[in-house]
Amino acid sequence: MKDKIVAFVGDSLSREQFESMMCMLTGGQESSDIEDVQFLYTGQIHHPGWGYRFRSTNTTILYSKSTRLCDLEPINATDPNTLNAMHLDRQPAFIRENIDHLNVLVMNTAQHWRKTLVSWDNEVIYVNGAPVQDRNLKNISNAMIFKVNNIVKWLDSKLASNPNLQVFFRTKSPTHFFKGDWNTGGRCDNTIPMTRGSEVFEDESSDKVVAAAVKGTRVKLLDITALSDLRDEAHNSYYGKKSPDCLHWCLPGVPDTWNELLSAQL
Repeated sequence: MKDKIVAFVGDSLSREQFESMMCMLTGGQESSDIEDVQFLYTGQIHHPGWGYRFRSTNTTILYSKSTRLCDLEPINATDPNTLNAMHLDRQPAFIRENIDHLNVLVMNTAQHWRKTLVSWDNEVIYVNGAPVQDRNLKNISNAMIFKVNNIVKWLDSKLASNPNLQVFFRTKSPTHFFKGDWNTGGRCDNTIPMTRGSEVFEDESSDKVVAAAVKGTRVKLLDITALSDLRDEAHNSYYGKKSPDCLHWCLPGVPDTWNELLSAQL
């Protein structure tokens, strides 16, 4: 990966994969060989520790937050309390502005496609520069399918003229909230690995939306759903939390395997 840029774009689980990659590459040790370069990149890298360059190889590893892989734009730029337009048919600023400089892009979106979360984020779904009117797209699941297909098609067109770029769409990371959901008392108390099995028997991806979108395109599938589903004991759970977190993963842990699979495909 000498002289190359690797970017992870997505939600907090994408950030965990980025953190895992950095820990795997550094052994968890600080080094004078590594410099923080997040300030060099435009478009949603706005946090110290979300972009590093290894001086000795000129290899850069980045993370950019984009929970739904949509372009976000204030509806009223002069109002500090304005809602944001969430453009289904436009790509996140970081991807749009940096795609020609990237060598590897790993993206994901899944958990944030809920009406309540869109409202909490003060976002309004837009298509063609206006609030969505199509009843079909007002359904949040359909909106996600539209977005996934839209960004894959856009990236596939970019890949046609960029032989140095590889794009991976990581499939959905499974949650393990038992006896409820994240906001209704769900728990993940198991501490024994793979009590529900130790093999994946499916021939096809468990994430049908992403698998269908990338089929026949140059965008590659990073399929982690079924194997991660075997590890319900590997979440943060109560450790360091007031309430159980059965969404995010402990590190070292499952995201390291995602990166082993990524490295193998690269």
